Amino acid sequence: MRGPEQQEPAYVIHRRPWRETSLMVDVFTLNRGRMTVIARGANSARSQLKAQLQPFQPLLLDWTGRGDLKTLTQVDVRPGPELKRTASLYSGLYLNELLQRILPAADPHPTLFAAYIDAISELSATSDIEPVLRRFEQAFAGALGYDFAWDQTTDTGESVEAGQRYYYDPEQGIVSKPFQGVRLQDLPGEVLLAVAAGDLESAASRRLAKRVMRVLVDYLLQGRPLNSRSLFSHLRGEHHES
Repeated sequence: MRGPEQQEPAYVIHRRPWRETSLMVDVFTLNRGRMTVIARGANSARSQLKAQLQPFQPLLLDWTGRGDLKTLTQVDVRPGPELKRTASLYSGLYLNELLQRILPAADPHPTLFAAYIDAISELSATSDIEPVLRRFEQAFAGALGYDFAWDQTTDTGESVEAGQRYYYDPEQGIVSKPFQGVRLQDLPGEVLLAVAAGDLESAASRRLAKRVMRVLVDYLLQGRPLNSRSLFSHLRGEHHES
């Protein structure tokens, strides 16, 4: 049984009205993972909390409570980057949706928390969002136990070779032989090796990494939609969709 929490680093990933004047806020925290807090009175005209509880804003939170729903008691806002470009903003909303819809509650992931901070900082500084999204997706996959080596097959344990074709499945990673139900086929070995080496600049590497991570994210979503994808499609069509 835990007492009051003090000065916990956190980010808002989703919020919605709760009862008449309050907000129910999903937050991603350093030491407690994803959790939900009630900000009492935050939806009233006199409260400053609504303006403070913004996405992508570094926060230090205090709360009390013993059940699943904690009551927020203090919010300290810290300086942080701003996502001023529309594509960067939509990318940040995509990251938040991944965390809110897929990450199990009350499961701390300090490494993923650090990756999130890095991604928000990078999105604020660049218009080239795809490498940022792919790196976070890989960190997200690793936190959930779905990480894999781009340059090694799981069915044979052998290294990927240029000139060969490979397959991808969320439950197995990169495999050398097809099987019934395999999700992605015809992946060039030389491009897998480039992605493994950190190449997210070439068109071929970007295309392959995006295909693979899209399949993995869809698998983890289990049929649930992502609203941020429709934002991307309205913004620039399929070119920048996550």
